[in-house]
Amino acid sequence: MPDTATPARRRRLPGLLAGLALLLWAATGAAQGPAAEPRCVRDDLEREICVQAAEPRIISLAPHITEQLFAVGAGALIVGTVNFSDYPPEAEAIPRVGGYNRIDVERVLAKAPDLVVAWRSGNPRAHVERLEALGLTVYVSEPRRFEDVARALERLGRLAGREQAGAEAADGFRDEVAALRRQYADRDRVSLYYQIWDQPLMTVNDEHLIGEAIALCGGWNVFGDSDRLTPKVDRESVLGADPEAILASGMGEEREDWVDEWRAWPASTAVQRDNLFFIPPSLLQRHTPRILEGTRLLCEALETARGRRPE
Repeated sequence: MPDTATPARRRRLPGLLAGLALLLWAATGAAQGPAAEPRCVRDDLEREICVQAAEPRIISLAPHITEQLFAVGAGALIVGTVNFSDYPPEAEAIPRVGGYNRIDVERVLAKAPDLVVAWRSGNPRAHVERLEALGLTVYVSEPRRFEDVARALERLGRLAGREQAGAEAADGFRDEVAALRRQYADRDRVSLYYQIWDQPLMTVNDEHLIGEAIALCGGWNVFGDSDRLTPKVDRESVLGADPEAILASGMGEEREDWVDEWRAWPASTAVQRDNLFFIPPSLLQRHTPRILEGTRLLCEALETARGRRPE
């Protein structure tokens, strides 16, 4: 059947759908009956965020957020998430509401969430602000340090009604961080370049969570003083810095070939000593308890580099 709608009417359609979804969300909340006492925390923008539903419907807008929610026993409450939310395996069955960098606002509204958990540096600001303008409760996550991950576990646990599980997960995480610090506290420093993207080449600075992992392991990030969280660099600047080790990962998928590409420059110290290391991105580039697995691999790689120094 031909489309007889006028262009103006077609332009209004997304807004009408959003309005209908918002009405559905409001009606669903009203049908749940009297709300419980509000559970309030502060998000990473230092705003007070409160949830009243005993079993809140949650939308996660980043893979690391999905993983954190499962870590505090709230996985069953997630009614929508984004692409690449693949851990634990149960997360793959959750309906998608777009990607972390392209959110389908209408799909989010259609899920009638009590809480949306957003990623400040990963989600489009305009999309998050639109969700807030439509009346949704939005907690913004932006972990930059290991302690931020622990606090996120506590806060999300409280908002989800899983306060004890959140506290236990946070305490366990802190204990493991402390153990790693003790183990590698007195190691000699190893200069390194950590690659998170290849075209263009991208790395992290010392303000990034990976920067803290590097420091904990006794590493020195040759681009750590950059004024950008994930600076773009060129191959000449990496070779000029001549790091003792080069580590590569990937973005969403594992890219072991990024490490091998550096073998084309055999005069570099990292290649001469075979200090080219790969770390799965899901273990070091997600702000979750599993980042400590990636940190251990990073520490072991730098220990290997120390052992390959000339006498």
